[in-house]
Amino acid sequence: MQQRAAPGSNTGTQANVKTGAENGQDPRFVSKLTRDTVALILAGGRGTRLKQLTQWRAKPAVHFGGKFRIIDFPLSNCINSGIRRIAVLTQYKAHSLIQHIQRGWGFLRAELGEFVELVPAQQRVADTWYAGTADAVFQNLDIIRGYGASYVLILAGDHIYKMDYGPMLAHHVARGADMTIGCLEVSLEEARAFGVMSVDETGRVVDFHEKPERPQPIPGAPDRALVSMGIYVFNTQFLCEELQRDASEQGSSHDFGKDVIPRAIHEKYCVHAYSFRDPASGRQAYWRDVGTVDAFWEANMELIGVVPELNLYDEQWPIWTYQAQLPPAKFIFDDDGRRGMAVDSMVSGGCIVSGALVRRSLLFSGVHVHSYAEVEDCVVMPNVDIGERSRLRKAVIDEGCRIPEGMVIGEDAAADTERFHVSPQGVVLVTPEMLGQEYARVR
Repeated sequence: MQQRAAPGSNTGTQANVKTGAENGQDPRFVSKLTRDTVALILAGGRGTRLKQLTQWRAKPAVHFGGKFRIIDFPLSNCINSGIRRIAVLTQYKAHSLIQHIQRGWGFLRAELGEFVELVPAQQRVADTWYAGTADAVFQNLDIIRGYGASYVLILAGDHIYKMDYGPMLAHHVARGADMTIGCLEVSLEEARAFGVMSVDETGRVVDFHEKPERPQPIPGAPDRALVSMGIYVFNTQFLCEELQRDASEQGSSHDFGKDVIPRAIHEKYCVHAYSFRDPASGRQAYWRDVGTVDAFWEANMELIGVVPELNLYDEQWPIWTYQAQLPPAKFIFDDDGRRGMAVDSMVSGGCIVSGALVRRSLLFSGVHVHSYAEVEDCVVMPNVDIGERSRLRKAVIDEGCRIPEGMVIGEDAAADTERFHVSPQGVVLVTPEMLGQEYARVR
């Protein structure tokens, strides 16, 4: 285990490694770091801004992209980065999340020291549930120490992106950092929802404010701010000591963004920023916070574009998931006015489009669209049944809904508001409960 260094100094093994960009280009160096890293995915979030989509499931368990769940993206990033020791911290309505990980992520070999472990909230050190992101990790410090890793990679379980964490680890070690924060640039308006940081010319973080009313712009870019992605690399000993200290401080909200990070910067510990960029183009890489109904709908809709920013067909960086063994999608009837077809859409296995029209939509597994129905600009979750002659426009249809014959959704905002949730941008969210239905499957 590394020895704690004085604020601002290099720690542990950093003095013995190469520095600069060379680190991120040396696969053997990076592979040593990934093997000495454990990833913690914070997956206990309630996700209240997604409204009724998280009524029965944690936000990381929400379906996304036609066949995945949100949690699949950080998990896949870990595996593709060579990090094969992963703990998923759960809390809020975690049953469907736990079931998904058990079914789809049990392929690692314990004999080789690989694992995806589920770590539910257990009140291990106190008679309380997790009080914040930092407290969630603090309550599991005994487990983290038991992993014996030199570095801890902390990830949010509710963002959509593809990222190789190896270069970020190399960046962290090369700069002798105690902590490194993954960051990207957003507009000042968007920045109000994030942790906003300022950095010096070396990339060291000199200031950090969580969700400020007036975000500090980037020098030379008055309309942009540098924000945290909720991705952190810590030296393990530094993390343990800082979390123990935070737990003992009265008045702390026990949150990384509100408490741990600002205090580390104030006390001159070495906190660096790592800019998330596309390795080929150098431009800022794809990253989405799908935390609202509008953002969720938009991120799904982007996928059906001709050349979407997020390439789900990338064989070099596959997104893993659990997928039930289902028959291929089926399109039947070819009569005038009753032609089963999908245009500019993604249709998953087990779907049947029976004499209906699907346009610019995503159909998840097991969706049945009956004759003369029209589905346009919609995200349709698994096992939805869409009745004959119904019309759906710009909607998110939750898992298990049975849309009655002839129902119209998305054409009359006033009528939709009386029955369903309508977002600020006019996306209609429909759940079984709103239709007066029960759905017995685990969701």
